[in-house]
Amino acid sequence: MSDASRSRYTSVAIALHWAMAVLLIFMILLGWNMDDNEARFQLHKSVGITILFLALSRLGWRFANPPPPLPEGMPKIEKTASHMVHVAFYALMIGVPLAGWFMVSVSPFQVSTVLYGVLSWPHLPFTERLRSEGVYGVAEFFHSKSAWLIFGLLALHVAGAVKHEIGAEDGVLKRMLPGLFGKAEPPALPGRGFVFAFGGSLALFAAIAAVPLIFSGGNGEAKAAPVSSIQSNWDVDYAASEIRFDGVHEGRAFGGTFGTWTADVAFWPEDLARSAVQVVVDTRSIRTGTKLYDDNLRGKEWFNPGEFPEAVVVLSDFAEAAGGYTATARITLKGKAVSVPLAFTLEIAGNEATLSGSAELSRKALDLGQLSDPGAAYVADAVMVTLSGKAARRS
Repeated sequence: MSDASRSRYTSVAIALHWAMAVLLIFMILLGWNMDDNEARFQLHKSVGITILFLALSRLGWRFANPPPPLPEGMPKIEKTASHMVHVAFYALMIGVPLAGWFMVSVSPFQVSTVLYGVLSWPHLPFTERLRSEGVYGVAEFFHSKSAWLIFGLLALHVAGAVKHEIGAEDGVLKRMLPGLFGKAEPPALPGRGFVFAFGGSLALFAAIAAVPLIFSGGNGEAKAAPVSSIQSNWDVDYAASEIRFDGVHEGRAFGGTFGTWTADVAFWPEDLARSAVQVVVDTRSIRTGTKLYDDNLRGKEWFNPGEFPEAVVVLSDFAEAAGGYTATARITLKGKAVSVPLAFTLEIAGNEATLSGSAELSRKALDLGQLSDPGAAYVADAVMVTLSGKAARRS
């Protein structure tokens, strides 16, 4: 059957049409009901990127499979209006997600995007210098107000379809209805250009998604940790040891660990003045079990491991205390040093030792998340760090 004689869209075009109609309506309603809810915000971004690439695929499919001609009895002005509505729809289906992507990229609040909680998605390139409240406000205005344009076009689209369905000319609604409705001519199958339409969009999607993986190491010059002068007399059992942190995000507890770190330990219970410890933590190894948290914590305003891959903790001023010991922990992170008290217990049995300790840190003092959340409105300022593990005394 030729395109000129065909009266229905292809099955692929029909499926894309209704899937995107549902996604667009869902997207708008979700956008109006996020209320600073991070989970909904991430879902909104995920669906937006999905719509963007479905729109590109649909545009490619339409190019390879031109739609059936409009009814011959339709007035020319109505054909022109129908064409203009379709052009506007495509412009919005591509432009609105791009505006949202741009808005997130230039926002002073640099929150990472993780599609459906699984796939890291980068910000638009060359937007770092544009990050400001003014640019963000313009992008947010266009992005939010465009929802009304979509609803207006949707009303025109539906009204036109219904009008022609009940009018004197041949109806157009049944051309886009799935085959299970009525006894209309079946959709044209199988269509052509599947690889062109979907393969091209998928390749573009994969290339963009690969950017965080390619540049995950950062492009800054790494700052080397100081060489330890400590003469260790203990060997840490790293498999049985852990550095953990716990905090609160939007009223819910979260926590994680650093998977890679080393410690030089010189500790003599009978000679505390002689004791010293240095711990070097690989900030790239931070893990929370939630990809969104991991991506944010590896951002520039948090640990920034691309430029500062290591944090150094030096313990000194050891003293006995009720039930254990105390020490001063001097933490050097992102070129800044902060000292906090550390309390710990140490049980020594022969040449084996078991450690348990904790210290409370301040995000503000460590310059963590001070661009997007300086007032601790979302993430509590206090972070508890706990140390646990085992070590063996060197003979």
